[in-house]
Amino acid sequence: MSRSWKLWVGGPVLAFLVLIPFLELQGGYLQTLGFLTFLYITMSTAWNILGGYAGQTSFGHATFYGLGAYTTCILTLRGIPALLTIPVAGMIASLYGLLWGYPCLRLRGQYFAIATIGVGEATRLLMLNLDDLIKNNSLLKGFLQKGVLTGGATGLMLPTPPDIQAYATAFYYGVMGLMFFALFVSWRVKNGKFGLGLFAINMDMDAAETVGVNTTRYKILALMLSAFLVGISGSIYAQYVFYIDPQTVFGFPMSIAMVLMPIIGGIGTLIGPVLGAVFYIVVQDRILTANLNLGLIKLSLSSLHLLVYGGLLVLIILFEPKGLLGVHHRFNIWWNKRKRRSLAATEKA
Repeated sequence: MSRSWKLWVGGPVLAFLVLIPFLELQGGYLQTLGFLTFLYITMSTAWNILGGYAGQTSFGHATFYGLGAYTTCILTLRGIPALLTIPVAGMIASLYGLLWGYPCLRLRGQYFAIATIGVGEATRLLMLNLDDLIKNNSLLKGFLQKGVLTGGATGLMLPTPPDIQAYATAFYYGVMGLMFFALFVSWRVKNGKFGLGLFAINMDMDAAETVGVNTTRYKILALMLSAFLVGISGSIYAQYVFYIDPQTVFGFPMSIAMVLMPIIGGIGTLIGPVLGAVFYIVVQDRILTANLNLGLIKLSLSSLHLLVYGGLLVLIILFEPKGLLGVHHRFNIWWNKRKRRSLAATEKA
């Protein structure tokens, strides 16, 4: 019965998502919203492999997103076909995860979380000032093209294709495929030996080591896999919007988003990051376009979005740590108790 219900609901939803580019609803607005939703589901699922399954809370995942975006832009502007840069972007992000993950993952709990914040900010500042550092080094000047590598605060811009509509539609379906690939990877990890080791680390790292789990190796592999998927997401984002800058792709709000989405939906689960990403995108879209009128004062909520997300995170942690799936579970318990009471009352009558 449950499987039939999921089929009846999931089938029409999937068909609608597939048909969105052809429906031309609201001048392509829904297509763009769908693209961003698929992209955020991918990143939410990727973060959940490390943060949900292994229990390693990273606030530095924007580094992988930004590296993926910049890898694609830098290589494309030097004549390499943009599509060929997508796996390269994922590998660069994964290797960077190995570079800082090996020392940082030896830290535990809040110390690891604080270290990832430092890595994220250091990477953003490096990309912001990299051009100036290279210009002052005679051995590295050859890496600059017309005096630019990362573009500093100005960022980088990709050339736009002649048929922008067909291009956007192709990337819509491309990122949908990436989303399903990320969900498949997450499912395989969760239900395999690798996932069992990650859950053991999450529950008790010392106990996991005593039963033969190489905790350092497992955590690094989880970080590299997570970084690979986020790096690909950054590459696709850069190709879709044609412009990137350090503050957008390396900014702390992006890292916060990747933490917040799985927590909203249900951390450590397969479906939770999906629900959290959908909820996050809808709320973000409403906040960024809404205004609050207080008499003579008109306040744009876009300037308060981090405050809203922070407050939401605190409420979830305090009242429902399992997120939307936890709310659903509580509702099912309440509903089943109500049905049993109703059935008992009917039998007595």
